[in-house]
Amino acid sequence: MLYPQTTLNCAGRLLDLSRPVIMGIINVTPDSFYAGSRFTELTDILQQAEQMLSEGAQILDIGGMSSRPGARIITAEEEMHRVAPVIQALTQQFPEAIISLDTVYAHSVRAGYDLGVGLINDISAGRLDPAMYPTVAELGLPYVLMHMQGQPGTMQSNPVYTDVVTEVLDFFIAEVGKLRALGVKDIVLDPGYGFGKTIAHNYQLLKNMHVFRMLDAPLLAGLSRKSMIYCFLNIEPEQALNGTTALHMIALQQGAKLLRVHDVKPAAEVIKLWEMLDNE
Repeated sequence: MLYPQTTLNCAGRLLDLSRPVIMGIINVTPDSFYAGSRFTELTDILQQAEQMLSEGAQILDIGGMSSRPGARIITAEEEMHRVAPVIQALTQQFPEAIISLDTVYAHSVRAGYDLGVGLINDISAGRLDPAMYPTVAELGLPYVLMHMQGQPGTMQSNPVYTDVVTEVLDFFIAEVGKLRALGVKDIVLDPGYGFGKTIAHNYQLLKNMHVFRMLDAPLLAGLSRKSMIYCFLNIEPEQALNGTTALHMIALQQGAKLLRVHDVKPAAEVIKLWEMLDNE
């Protein structure tokens, strides 16, 4: 049976996945790859959050550390110094929103949980902090498990796979087993587009994303304005919305249940069009 799980328990609030859900990206960083996602002033962050929610986002993904290739690794303390005031303000002003914390640190997970975070998005799959899996299990938070070859600083140096789809599938099988053994009930799978993959690897994964549905876990597509679009088309990230929209349709057809995006309104339109096609 495919997709027996149609909800995520986000710290006591059920997120309905019977139709695809949009996760809006808000980076509280000075160095994320796409300038349109960088925010440092709380007023601007709240304005962006309001727009994203009004356009159809149900999740706001807050990140305090850039994961672009070569980005500086910051401490959990510096990360929380950046994001804690933002999370606090968002939960107060937009109680209907589910707040996701993009972090590799268990310390940040615990601090975020106390502030109202309902979902954890970890690019490292627990490899950068051995306390990550046990902490997520203890707190009962949904966990986005992402595949990345190597470390953020070097992941794009020379990624090599014998069979990228099979290797990512094997990784998911092993890590889901570890998380289930600890008692983590809600796991979301993210193939990690752009994280230790060539352009060709990324498109092989997208074309075969449906394979990962055999694990009976919701799939997340993080394609928005990424290098697999702008490098291939020889444009800048600022010009990559059209390509992003095209790939979002493919991801939905492949079974994606969550779209992690910079641009909410176009993503919401794609979902509506996909639903029209899917229901005909």
